[in-house]
Amino acid sequence: MTTKHLLDPELHPLLDLLPPFELDDEQLNLMRDNPSMAAELGDPEQAGVTREEVHTSGAAGPEVRALLYRPSDRAATGAGYLHIHGGGYVMGTPEMSDPVNLEICARLGAVVLSVDYRVAPEHPIPAPLDDCYTGLAWLHEQAPALGVDRDRIAIGGESAGGGLAAALAIKARDAGEYAICHQHLTYPMLDDRTGTPEQPGDPLVGEFIWTRQSNQYGWRSYLGDAPAEAPQVPARLEDFAGLPPTWMATAALDLFRDENIDYARRLMLAGVRTELVSYPAACHGFQMVPGTQFAKRYAQDHLHALARGLGVPVKS
Repeated sequence: MTTKHLLDPELHPLLDLLPPFELDDEQLNLMRDNPSMAAELGDPEQAGVTREEVHTSGAAGPEVRALLYRPSDRAATGAGYLHIHGGGYVMGTPEMSDPVNLEICARLGAVVLSVDYRVAPEHPIPAPLDDCYTGLAWLHEQAPALGVDRDRIAIGGESAGGGLAAALAIKARDAGEYAICHQHLTYPMLDDRTGTPEQPGDPLVGEFIWTRQSNQYGWRSYLGDAPAEAPQVPARLEDFAGLPPTWMATAALDLFRDENIDYARRLMLAGVRTELVSYPAACHGFQMVPGTQFAKRYAQDHLHALARGLGVPVKS
């Protein structure tokens, strides 16, 4: 059975851009080494932004690399945003999200820190989350020098990056060291049970881009020998009280749709201010097809919701 007829025709080019694959050790190495997967960096000078590589060390692990984006002085709003890239917990770099982070920095006047966390299977939990926590600590500690208000620091990411952002929100709440004013989650990878024989989910989701097999490979790699529990597996959390206000986007044909909706529902039940957006006839990675109505709508939704979360205006 195919669900291609349910996918909006505007998004069919995505299936050519990312042909079907099932992730395993061999496929992962091929994807990591594929030149076509390399990120194309934007022009920070044209955006009125500076971009630099920074390094910081935390008590929990080795030095962490990150990309730091700073707006021109006249554009700065005192907001900060910690970004976490996607890649199924097993691949990806901050450079993948460079154009979006340039736009956030330029149009929201926010300082953006995009963390190059260690990935599995070479570095299973707790390494990826420890690196993200180190990035959050650095952003808070350097806030005065960066012109950032510590009460206006948000976190967010896409797919596995969204899952790590959700995990980071839990870890930060429980540790009580660093405040987070908002979490910004794009089809986050939250539940290790999704796609298993015990929890296969709706058969109409998960055919494209990120499948059940790839999902289970990603989670096995990420968990290693560790138990599946919160904060690393956010969907395993029992107490949602006190988590930051949340914006979450999902898609009707995305494998993560139901776990995203359930997570948003549980946030709401705990009294957490939550906005949930679902894109019809769309699959995982839908916003990567440029020029479509979906890409345009997502870009606007994403930017304006983050602006609300940070309490800043959107510059034209």
